[in-house]
Amino acid sequence: MRKNDKTAAKEKVDLLIINASELVTLAGENQKPRTGKQMRELGIIRNGCLAIKDGKILAVGKTSEVRKKVKAENIINASGKTVMPGFVDPHTHLVFAGSREDEFQMRIEGASYMKILKAGGGILKTVRETRKASIDELLGFGLSTLDVMLQYGTTTVEAKSGYGLTTKDELKILEVIKRLNQLHAVDVVPTFMGAHTIPAEYKNNPEEYVNLVIGEMIPLVAEKGLAEFCDVFCEKGVFTLEQSRRILVAARNHGLKLKVHADEMSQLGGAELAANMEAVSAEHLLFSSDVGLEAMAEKGVIAVLLPAAAFSLMVGRYADARKMIDGGVPAALGTDFNPSCWIENQQLVIAFACHFMKMTPAEAITAATINAARAIGRADEVGSLEVGKKADIIVLNVPNHVFLGYRFGVNLVDKVIKNGRLIVDEETSIAEAVKFFSKELE
Repeated sequence: MRKNDKTAAKEKVDLLIINASELVTLAGENQKPRTGKQMRELGIIRNGCLAIKDGKILAVGKTSEVRKKVKAENIINASGKTVMPGFVDPHTHLVFAGSREDEFQMRIEGASYMKILKAGGGILKTVRETRKASIDELLGFGLSTLDVMLQYGTTTVEAKSGYGLTTKDELKILEVIKRLNQLHAVDVVPTFMGAHTIPAEYKNNPEEYVNLVIGEMIPLVAEKGLAEFCDVFCEKGVFTLEQSRRILVAARNHGLKLKVHADEMSQLGGAELAANMEAVSAEHLLFSSDVGLEAMAEKGVIAVLLPAAAFSLMVGRYADARKMIDGGVPAALGTDFNPSCWIENQQLVIAFACHFMKMTPAEAITAATINAARAIGRADEVGSLEVGKKADIIVLNVPNHVFLGYRFGVNLVDKVIKNGRLIVDEETSIAEAVKFFSKELE
């Protein structure tokens, strides 16, 4: 009788994940992005367990302890596997049309990014294709891209506009981003980036385009509530420091939070600008000065590092992540998914960060989860496995977290749970495929 009473006292939950070889919680103080040695603190629980109810995490701890308190009909046995938060991708250019594989060939033969852009390629080529594309075409592409990202364990992404460069087309892209967030399981956070480059029709009068961004685009985007952030490509041959500052000031005055594409191709002072404007993040940072990085550390500006972009552009240089982390700059990692950096896989970004930027696996995981969530204003909801947060969880078919970075080129995801629902299950997919082919052989 007592045994039955104890069973009855257990709270029923929707899903239990038990026996994780490593439960990587990243639990801790999340009011600020993690810096320095904090980035190596993963909050690992061995033989870990998660209880999920109503889409949220109800309990976290050792399997033996959690199972004393809860019961469930649906149980995932993660024995021999690593369980961690779903990846957060804080930097993508998710919505576009067309492709640029011809430029890949040009880069192999030595053409620089800026040379391609000045010749009417790069962003400008994608702008031409995106302007012609319908909302339905862009929506279909975005949905299929998010499907791939989800398969690789990404459960939240940021998405920038910037391939329209007219008021009409920028609004079109942001409307698509809004629909993607409504239609897809992956959460999509919108960023306005009308200041992505100077469009061809304003080539001889860039100030007029800057005035258009400030005077028409930003007010409309804010009025319609289509973006949370505003980003600007502060770079030689694109937007000057003065132009970038004016755009950011206007965005801030209209209630948008700030981001800066900074020091990607040259040392222009983008990091200093981001710090001075108290931006949430500065992104790329391959050529940032020590002064700029020190200012970012002081102001808590997050460095969103994009090693796949440097890899794909073949610049032969990566952001100095070691200097940043050791100097107190909070670091996050993103894919920079776009037509010149066609990558949907945060696992591979983690591997690049370890191999090319000398981040440890723990630092890279922190950068791709809780710090990435902080970079897009979602750290109170996702990025760590803590009671009350969204149950956005991935189960990796590896025994410990160091395999992220160590084993790459394959998908390590076994299962993805989004808002408490199992929506990717590699074991079931393989079993169904085996069953199908077995029938075919019969």
